[in-house]
Amino acid sequence: MTKSIVVEGLGRRFGDFVAVRDVSFHVQKGEIFGYLGANGAGKSTTIRMLSGLLAPSSGHARVAGHDISKAPDKVKASIGYMSQKFSLYLDLTVRENLEFFGGIYGRWGRALDRRVEETLESIGMRELASTSTAALPGGLRQRLALGSALFHQPPIVFLDEPTAGVDPASRREFWKLIRGISSAGTTVFVTTHYMDEAEYCARIGLMVAGTLVALDTPAALKKQWVPGRILRLEGQGLVRALPAVRGLGGVVEAQSFGNGVHVRFDPARTGDEAIVASVRALPAVAVHSVEAVEANLEDVFLAAADAKAEKAIRGAA
Repeated sequence: MTKSIVVEGLGRRFGDFVAVRDVSFHVQKGEIFGYLGANGAGKSTTIRMLSGLLAPSSGHARVAGHDISKAPDKVKASIGYMSQKFSLYLDLTVRENLEFFGGIYGRWGRALDRRVEETLESIGMRELASTSTAALPGGLRQRLALGSALFHQPPIVFLDEPTAGVDPASRREFWKLIRGISSAGTTVFVTTHYMDEAEYCARIGLMVAGTLVALDTPAALKKQWVPGRILRLEGQGLVRALPAVRGLGGVVEAQSFGNGVHVRFDPARTGDEAIVASVRALPAVAVHSVEAVEANLEDVFLAAADAKAEKAIRGAA
């Protein structure tokens, strides 16, 4: 398969601070590639380098066949970019925003009009063409920003935290659009801290403190980082009892999760009933509900982050 993005040993320093450290990966043509991590993990810095906006301190990369250090202008011409802050003019209508971006990309006359209509149709906003952008809710501004990023039909689009602050229903609609452009052959590189969204990605890279600590499909990451069986327990005193829960026989990990806790254990060493009985026997703990759950990408991220922290501690010792 054709590789749209190839990254080798990419790094970026800001003085003594290392924002991105020796990152390597590739992205296939038409792939939805997710780049996950907490705020400050290095996601946006990586995107800024790959989009030709920031020179790397070390390593190199090719985007759409162009070297990001030697030909940043060619890189910029070959990509679409949507930042986590909407890059729209609120005093313009939906159509006027698209016409403005079309002019930047060199579209004029009938070609511009035709592409505006195509874009309005693709993002489902034809009936809102004359609406002021300022009057649009966040989810619709998000769609318009995506349409603007895709207006010149680039082979690669970078989406940097595109659904931050948007309601769940609008996020789902936005991801329908992403899957549609991917199926049409556009490569999508998306950063997010919403772990549920990452399930839509073909592959995922996990960034922790500037380092790419894991890279694989969602299913493979779960199998690698969170093996075993997971029980979700809800009740009273569970969070305070987490240190004791982690010490129970067969327990691999226990984490606070929403309004309950997730207890992961080795089924070869213990079972559901034994785990629940042991937790209920702890002082000041009451278990009201028990549910077996599948590992998710938040579990993966927590496990990877813990492993990174433990490695750092060992290295400092």
